[in-house]
Amino acid sequence: MNERGNRGLAPGILAAFVFLGSVAVTNAADKPRAVIELFTSQGCNSCPPADALFRDLAERDDVVALAYHIDYWDYLGWKDALATSENTNRQQAYAEVFGGSVYTPQLVIDGSGHVVGSERDKVEAAVSKAALRGGLSVGVDISSTPSSVLISIDKSETVSGAANIVLIYFQPERVVEIERGQNAGRQMDYRNIVTSFQTVGMWHGDAMRIEIPKNEMEKKGGRCAVLLQRVDADGRPGEILGAAKSTEADW
Repeated sequence: MNERGNRGLAPGILAAFVFLGSVAVTNAADKPRAVIELFTSQGCNSCPPADALFRDLAERDDVVALAYHIDYWDYLGWKDALATSENTNRQQAYAEVFGGSVYTPQLVIDGSGHVVGSERDKVEAAVSKAALRGGLSVGVDISSTPSSVLISIDKSETVSGAANIVLIYFQPERVVEIERGQNAGRQMDYRNIVTSFQTVGMWHGDAMRIEIPKNEMEKKGGRCAVLLQRVDADGRPGEILGAAKSTEADW
């Protein structure tokens, strides 16, 4: 699966790691309160209500919301052009960790729990419960220069162990006319569509900074997010310790 292994930087990532000692880079008030990952498909007739709810969540400043289109429903008569096998593999890895099977629409919260993405009451309760914890435990920040994107991660005295630094590229909005399949005739307005993601390093508790070329982000949707995420011995995704997303104002 795409999360497996940490053999070095993925192609296109500028190897600029700066360890910042005890310097803090993010205020606690700026930390997102939750990360939500929606697994959805244009070929699933249960997904439009979840996509609509997700649009509302994507507008929130205190949530990092990412939509992964999966490809295993493409045989139902409509190929989801936003879907990738990489996204499907990520959902499958979560399913193995959670001890269940893949389904849509699925909403994963902070890498540690999941609910049916169309059940508004359960989704809002899960996000509120995550928010009551006071935000994610490690500060992460994204900023930019004319030619690069800078990812800064705080030092933590309270969080032990290592975590992967997962860089996620996404397209902020896309309108799609669905012509066939279970959702034939619908016009769908999608938000924060994941186009690609890769592990770009590891965090071991110290403050650090990573620089990546801005043109990589521009080629892969125009925006990016960063997840500081634990993985298990098999490289499967787990608890998310910190996160940040770029916004229009950043660029």
